[in-house]
Amino acid sequence: MGILDGKKCSEEILEKIKIEIDKMVKSGKRAPGLAVVIVGENPASKVYVNSKIKACNKVGICNKEISLPEDVTQEELLQNIQKLNEDENIDGILVQLPLPKHLDEEEVCNAIREDKDVDGFKPENLGKVVLGKEDGMIPCTPQGIMYLLDTIKDFELYGANAVVIGRSNIVGKPISSLLINRGATTTICNSKTKNIDEILKKADIIIAALGQPKFLKENMVKENAIIIDVGINRVDGKLCGDVDFENVSKKASHITPVPGGVGPMTIAMLLTNTLKAYKKGGEE
Repeated sequence: MGILDGKKCSEEILEKIKIEIDKMVKSGKRAPGLAVVIVGENPASKVYVNSKIKACNKVGICNKEISLPEDVTQEELLQNIQKLNEDENIDGILVQLPLPKHLDEEEVCNAIREDKDVDGFKPENLGKVVLGKEDGMIPCTPQGIMYLLDTIKDFELYGANAVVIGRSNIVGKPISSLLINRGATTTICNSKTKNIDEILKKADIIIAALGQPKFLKENMVKENAIIIDVGINRVDGKLCGDVDFENVSKKASHITPVPGGVGPMTIAMLLTNTLKAYKKGGEE
């Protein structure tokens, strides 16, 4: 059983980004800029934002945090996004989700300029993922998953049976499209899928992204399957994924841990997308 170490892999990616940015800054160019918008006092959101800012500081990406009160209006939030759209020093914009319930998340995400949508959530960018176009922004978590799969030696994605549990716009749908575009025979399931055990037992790759702690059990996977755990759940004060890691890892050929698997890769891909947006803006 091999651990797919997202922490180590992400550090290697960040180091490459840092070297590239250092060279650009030394040649007299400005550093890439990322703006993070956070609304309210959600503790989990603050942790995620701090992780992203810390990573930016590590590689030399200028970052700007916009903290807005819990009761901010939709109009005020959209005005802040428009200012960032017009700011020539900002290459990427992300709005930390979830937003307070009185705000329209879809409208907010769609207000971000397409070329600054480093989360890859806009319909235009998701459409490019489905069509296999590489000029758009690929959502960070699916992009990180593909990167990890590509680190596995002697494994051919083309023709492999892949099962994705979860159909969210952020992970399930885009990762399914990325797998299909790479030639994997891909099935999308959810927690209510009939005969899900039988489907999962045929999978060479399982990507669990449904938000249910330890949903995937040892008896649901075949020997030497590759397991990618996207879930982040807190049970009895401890973090765990959507996979029963302790037992499933006994059968898996490769598996991601929680924490330290997909999470760090998501941040690495966010910075990758920010650098990509900077280059597309003609700064290179």
